[in-house]
Amino acid sequence: MSENTKSENTSEYGWDTSMGISLYDKIRQDMKSAMIKKDTAVRDTMRLIMGAFPGLTVALTLESGKKTTRVKKPEEITDEDIQNIIRKFAKSEKTVLELKKETRSDYLELLNQYLPKMATSDEIFQWIQDNVDLSEFKSPMQAMGSVMKHYGKLADGNQVKGILQGMGKS
Repeated sequence: MSENTKSENTSEYGWDTSMGISLYDKIRQDMKSAMIKKDTAVRDTMRLIMGAFPGLTVALTLESGKKTTRVKKPEEITDEDIQNIIRKFAKSEKTVLELKKETRSDYLELLNQYLPKMATSDEIFQWIQDNVDLSEFKSPMQAMGSVMKHYGKLADGNQVKGILQGMGKS
């Protein structure tokens, strides 16, 4: 991939909540755009994400009382559903990169452009200092639950664990 194409990709593709468009619609738009530009890497990634949509189901209880599921209709697919799909692909790609002993891939960077920005270690550390009284706990690790509850999927558990362990030593 040429440097020119790469810089165009990073600004053109991606999503965040401030765009005023659903993640579902943005992925469809980006796939069309990538097809027109013959950007196969982006097109294939969007197809991969959209290919996982049939895995999104809604639980149903039939009249007989039997429980079953049905595939979600496009209007029922939430941004959170799609972010979970993308997180699964990103986690898988990180595992592959670890095995290859590599640190980055264009595919992983593209996936990350469709996820909310993760909290930085500095932001997490500052939030813990401002909002958690570590003296209430026998060990700083016991504050893990409240930190993860605050950040949800915007913080990596291992990252929070490392920060709390570091705070326990000081």
